[in-house]
Amino acid sequence: MTDPDRLIFVATSDVAGKTRGKAFPAADLASRRAKGVGWTPTNVMITCFDTIPDGPFGALGDLVLVPDEAAGFDVALPNDAGAARMMLGDIRELDGAPWSCCTRALLKSAIERLDRVAGLSVTAAFEHEFQFASGGPPAGEAYGFLGFAARRRFGEALGAALRAAGVTPDTFMKEYGPNQYEITIAPSAALRAADEAVMLRELTRLVAQAMGEAVTFAPILDPASVGNGVHVHMSLRDRDGRPATWSPDGPGGLSKAAGSFAAGILARLPDLLALTAPSDISYLRLTPHRWSAAYNNLGYRDREAALRICPVTASEPDAIARQFNMEYRAADAAASPHLLLAVLIHAGAQGIEDGLAPPDPTSEDLSQLAPEALAARGLVRLPQSLGEALSRFEGSAVVSGWWPETFTRVYLAHKRGEIQALGDASPAERCAAYQRAY
Repeated sequence: MTDPDRLIFVATSDVAGKTRGKAFPAADLASRRAKGVGWTPTNVMITCFDTIPDGPFGALGDLVLVPDEAAGFDVALPNDAGAARMMLGDIRELDGAPWSCCTRALLKSAIERLDRVAGLSVTAAFEHEFQFASGGPPAGEAYGFLGFAARRRFGEALGAALRAAGVTPDTFMKEYGPNQYEITIAPSAALRAADEAVMLRELTRLVAQAMGEAVTFAPILDPASVGNGVHVHMSLRDRDGRPATWSPDGPGGLSKAAGSFAAGILARLPDLLALTAPSDISYLRLTPHRWSAAYNNLGYRDREAALRICPVTASEPDAIARQFNMEYRAADAAASPHLLLAVLIHAGAQGIEDGLAPPDPTSEDLSQLAPEALAARGLVRLPQSLGEALSRFEGSAVVSGWWPETFTRVYLAHKRGEIQALGDASPAERCAAYQRAY
């Protein structure tokens, strides 16, 4: 096979959190950068189960998916399994305008809004938890050396693949759950961070496959066990690239802008949760005492909080400012990283626009408080099902108004169709279905 015959897969991270696209010969890259590959509007309605609910497009319409050479990889896989080549791209109308349901375009719009509103940008890093389908260390190895050693070769191969893709791995560890591991990567500017999160998911699956393994990023595999979260670390920078999240005199160390940004996320969290925890089984994980998130609270170094102020190891002010960040914990890998980060940036920008005061960090077990006690502090229990979360999203003129009207209709129809596809399946059967899908 000659180099021009090599195939490049151009992809979008769609509203199901799936990476879909088409391949073309490498020899055609220059022309495909200009004109893209053909795409169909109804593709946005394909659920994670490969069903297609009724949507607004039917058999009509044409789009193009245009590759971005700056967002992809050409990586040799272990065990002589060949090379993986992918470029993320933007879905556009035939006249070149961004398509209303392109998640990458939606993130770019949110980034532009935050810059317009506050002259700020977001730097982000994603933590991903996932589980192997079989094998692994014996019980009792949570965070253990033997647990790590059982998958050391995999972790090293994955780290090499990420570096070859231009992604900087940070840590790899044996997590608490059965066959569960975590991979983290270094922070990047918002669009690049979301692109890297997609690349990480696909490379994790590819490296596992090349080594005779299978992994899943499904939100939870067993209703009685732990789940797989996606945690998003965020910090703010001004237009000169200076850190803008920390203030020595701010509540919890948050600057005025960061406090309003955090308040915006928490104020709208019940209405936006359907976009960050977008599977039917996401809500089995978002319960008290699972180290996930069950309330719209800010926590100071609290892993039960929806938004956590993270610790720093520095002592000098400049170094503290560079390290200081907040972590969003009410998310999982059923969400497109682009859509996940877009909704958080929109919510933060809304908080800055509205001049919201920074929330007070909580320090107690909120599950022990009565609803009226929570309400007095601006806290609520988060939606407890995808159906409830979708109703909150649909009923919020503010949150649904952050998107093109077509996108809101499409998202609601898509996700309600996903729920319908599950029928009367039991919780365990639903977990198994998502395990296969992700």
